[in-house]
Amino acid sequence: MSEEFKRALTENALAVERELLSLYPETENPDIADVYGIEKYSLTAGGKRIRPFLVTAFCKAFSSDPEKDRPAALRLAAAVEMMHTFSLIHDDLPCMDNDDLRRGRPTSHVVFGEAQALLGGDSLSIRAFETVMSAPMSDAARCRAAYALARAAGSDGMIGGQMADMRGEKEKLDFETLLTLHALKTGKMIVLSAELGCIAAGVPDGDPRLEAAKKYASRIGLAFQVIDDILDATSSAEVLGKSTGKDEKSGKTTFLSFMTAERAHGYAATLTAEAESALDGYEKCGLLKEFAGMLLERKK
Repeated sequence: MSEEFKRALTENALAVERELLSLYPETENPDIADVYGIEKYSLTAGGKRIRPFLVTAFCKAFSSDPEKDRPAALRLAAAVEMMHTFSLIHDDLPCMDNDDLRRGRPTSHVVFGEAQALLGGDSLSIRAFETVMSAPMSDAARCRAAYALARAAGSDGMIGGQMADMRGEKEKLDFETLLTLHALKTGKMIVLSAELGCIAAGVPDGDPRLEAAKKYASRIGLAFQVIDDILDATSSAEVLGKSTGKDEKSGKTTFLSFMTAERAHGYAATLTAEAESALDGYEKCGLLKEFAGMLLERKK
């Protein structure tokens, strides 16, 4: 991992966190303050900030004036992180995965209560759209971004994938269904992040750069899930900051239901190579290629 890449990753995470916190005004209403507190508890818990990095990196790679477009990219990065965090809060609830650890901290419902966590997650999903519509872009760009967010997060995207994921805990899924599940649950939001970066950069629909960005993101999204399945089976809660071994205990269909961990890593490596090749010919995409490699070799 190059020093330039490590610096870019760290600086982006800090910038996105500042952007997130700037979107919460002071309030004297105790109930509103409580909702803000629940939201910020999960938003500021750290994490890899994969999706926000993709937003800002694609904007920087494809914008004709990256500094001018950076405020819009940061606002869209904050929105996608809000939507992602909403999904984590709900995914951890007793009615879903019933997890008590996320990013090395007690999950939201453990700290605040189940009903309160539910409301905090709901609020984040709505605040994500408010955040998109406040981005310093044209009205047309904001509407395009909001529509993309809705499609990626809803029944045709992340939520549809979660439905399939729950089915996979009760019945054996075939490999093609597993691929579709993860293309929806994980992949759609990662592809969205690349798309939002292109929108912030002013890349129009149908542009080859947008198609390259989506192909890259779809491949790293799937590779990310393969590595997640491997780590759930081979790592520890202390390293990952979340519960491990639950997939096997619950009989859930994962990539390791079809292949060994070694073969699964090879499959992820092939997907990563396809992601990197999608950006060949675009000279400002070096950090994005390095990012794909980092995700492949991550240990947590």
